[in-house]
Amino acid sequence: MVIDRIALLLAIIGGLNWGSIGLFRFDIVAWIFGGQTAVISRVIYALVGLSALWCISLLFRSRDEADEEA
Repeated sequence: MVIDRIALLLAIIGGLNWGSIGLFRFDIVAWIFGGQTAVISRVIYALVGLSALWCISLLFRSRDEADEEA
């Protein structure tokens, strides 16, 4: 399903961003979009959070259901 892939991609981007914050104290999203309080940065943070919530549903789907959608 397309929304699953988009959510997974956003969750990966968020994970990489958090990894860079944890390892290097460098927030890639804030750097690209003008700070943590910039509107676009906050929108991206919110989308990443929502995609992570969506990805939780992937854990509880049966494998047969996932294969039918592909």
